[in-house]
Amino acid sequence: MTELADRPLAELRELVEGGEASCREVVEACLTRISAVDSKVQAFVALRDEEALRDADEADAARARGEARGPLHGLPIAVKDIFCSTRFETTCASRILAGFRSPYDATVVRKLREAGLVVIGSLNMDEFAMGSSTENSAYRPTRNPWDTGRIPGGSSGGSAAAVAAREVPWALGSDTGGSIRQPAALCGVVGMKPTYGRVSRYGLVAFASSLDQIGPLARTVADAATLLGVVAGHDPRDSTSLPVDVPDYVGGLTGSVEGLRVGLPREFFEPEGNDPETLALASAAVDELAAAGAKLVEISLPHTRYGIAAYYLICTAEASSNLSRYDGVRFGYRAEAESLDEMYKRTRSQGFGPEVQRRILLGTFVLSAGYYDAYYRKAQKVRTLLRRDFDAAFERCDVIATPTTPGPAWPLGERIDDPLRMYLSDAYNVTLNLAGLPGISLPCGFTGERLPAGLQLIGKPLDEETLLRVGDAYQRLTDWHAVSPSV
Repeated sequence: MTELADRPLAELRELVEGGEASCREVVEACLTRISAVDSKVQAFVALRDEEALRDADEADAARARGEARGPLHGLPIAVKDIFCSTRFETTCASRILAGFRSPYDATVVRKLREAGLVVIGSLNMDEFAMGSSTENSAYRPTRNPWDTGRIPGGSSGGSAAAVAAREVPWALGSDTGGSIRQPAALCGVVGMKPTYGRVSRYGLVAFASSLDQIGPLARTVADAATLLGVVAGHDPRDSTSLPVDVPDYVGGLTGSVEGLRVGLPREFFEPEGNDPETLALASAAVDELAAAGAKLVEISLPHTRYGIAAYYLICTAEASSNLSRYDGVRFGYRAEAESLDEMYKRTRSQGFGPEVQRRILLGTFVLSAGYYDAYYRKAQKVRTLLRRDFDAAFERCDVIATPTTPGPAWPLGERIDDPLRMYLSDAYNVTLNLAGLPGISLPCGFTGERLPAGLQLIGKPLDEETLLRVGDAYQRLTDWHAVSPSV
């Protein structure tokens, strides 16, 4: 039954419900696949293989008694190493949290368990979600299944790579400035960042609290819609969680885009700064939607050029505040020293990697006296202008389409010592987080070197339903999402 690992979630669900496969067989197939390819991909930082098989056996027994918790009961999933759980360690791929196990579950982890899903392991990431390549991990860099000499994107690179390599049918990631959508595009899978507040952040280890959001990565839009339906919803334990109903995302996948207005921002389709092949593939994907009945509308997002600068001022300021709790006293790694002050210094310098230290220093600087107004406050004003740009654009269109990234995955190590070039790889992603909007990345083809490219769709606040409908319609017209890498 090893071929089960190649099936998307929707098919696995049908096989289990129809009695053609057991939950244990599906979980075993994923574990077998992980054993075969993860030494090359290095997506996982921890496996719960024995516990996962026990959970699968319990699910099979519950199904036999007619006590299934739902249609997903007993099916496997993996999660980014950033969600708190009482059942497995949460390290954020950082030395400073090595061995940490939370006394409580993140809301999304609790919802996965309530749905009966089997969490088979934790996935690699850039340390504390700070990075665009999953090279900033205290464990090891994750590799792109399409070319193991290249990066998978980040910070949810382990999640995207595991789904692309068919190690798991879907996974959870987090997105602060493109950390779901960018690796999804570079690995050729579907990745969605919901509206800020649509999914509870309770138990998500914070990087930048006003930007972080949790979302699904999957092989198909239909699977991503299913997983979003599981984890979305109001949570009183998260003060930013929105008290709104969760639509039937799967039921809204009609396959039609007839009459839909698709906005094309000229700033995202300019040849300068874009890889020509990636731009051509995104443009061809837009033409597919037009051929299916969508109407293309040219729009402008004039303050996009300031997005990266504003993002890296705001996110580092929030990181400086959020990461101050890791001091070696209350939990996590602690360095030995003769004085308290020296212990703080050694703990943080030894526990945090170079990229995290860089962002803490930058964030502390922009929040310091004399610089707050010149940098942080000005960045917040730019954030408002960006949101107004999107509001004006959505008066003329229903969704906005852009390339997900300026180019394909780059070789490992190429940008690790060039932070600015690394940061610019998220240029098309960060504005959504600053504006709190939903976005989804869809596989839309391959470059001449057989590297995946992604089409990004941006929606109005809380309009994930339309994004999923358009993405699903595109996948009914194409088969890019069905192509597997030869790991």
